[in-house]
Amino acid sequence: MHITPAARFLPSGDTALVVEFSDRIDRRVSALVLTLAEKLDAAAIPGVIEVVPTFRSLMVHYEPLRLPQAELRQRLGPLIEGMAATERDGRHWRLPACYDESLGPDLADVAQRTGLSVHQVVERHSATTFHVYMMGFLPGFPYLGDLPPELELPRRESPRIKVPAGSIAIAMAMTSIYSLESPGGWHLIGRTPVPLWDLRRDPPVLLAAGDKIIFEPISLREFEALTAKLTEGDYRIAPEAAPSSGTRA
Repeated sequence: MHITPAARFLPSGDTALVVEFSDRIDRRVSALVLTLAEKLDAAAIPGVIEVVPTFRSLMVHYEPLRLPQAELRQRLGPLIEGMAATERDGRHWRLPACYDESLGPDLADVAQRTGLSVHQVVERHSATTFHVYMMGFLPGFPYLGDLPPELELPRRESPRIKVPAGSIAIAMAMTSIYSLESPGGWHLIGRTPVPLWDLRRDPPVLLAAGDKIIFEPISLREFEALTAKLTEGDYRIAPEAAPSSGTRA
């Protein structure tokens, strides 16, 4: 049975319209956002320039001289009508992750603050299949949920000026990977050698909203070996087949 989801239209300047489905962040809401994005892409409405999925809404960029906002709202209505909140079967990635404390300088502090051992932090983080809710902040930067509740912490009180690219970080109910070197205030617990933003690729962004990620722990020696292979162009990563139901939830 298809139930029409509640949606609010929120103007964002003269050239964008936000379609908001909820004030919560969960996979059901994400499914609605990604389904509408897919429907809009398929509809190819003249005047729609780009759609940008976020945690709980879809931003639609449009050309107002070709597509007035009132007409855009009318065109969106039938697409939303009867839309089901079925989770999209995005690509599945298994990313190598080194949780050595030389690459995860906040790992020991996270363990102490959560009352877990370092091993338990790594075990819980790497046992989770993360959902890519949205991309943002930096090119290729994914916001991943849902972090195990026992690992939830507020952001660091003192952000770092430089966080290395590939750093795996947690804050609140989210985890992420810094796609480029940048300032950051999340807790760094490891690093992946796989670049999320690489101009040698087409497209340069590795991940997309709706993808699923599992972090595969590797040793520091393995991290260094993979980094060397990537530098030499001898290593490629590709999405895996979706796992059977009931695995790595």
